[in-house]
Amino acid sequence: MNRAEREAAVRRIMERVPPPVPPELYGEVVRRGTRMLRRRTLARRLMWLLLCAATVAFLVWALMARPWVEPPSQTTPPYTGW
Repeated sequence: MNRAEREAAVRRIMERVPPPVPPELYGEVVRRGTRMLRRRTLARRLMWLLLCAATVAFLVWALMARPWVEPPSQTTPPYTGW
């Protein structure tokens, strides 16, 4: 098969009319699709909520612990000059 014949064969396959879908199947598909969309939306909202809660918890910890500040020395420095 050359390229033109392959393209013609593909066009014939794509132009076929798909078999009709049973009417009772349509309602089931719509119901499942709606349920899947609700679950995805809920999961996305929960993930955003978790991300926001983690951000707030980190900020509160950082403000209380102040990890960027050097801790105070536990010993006194040696006194020289007397």
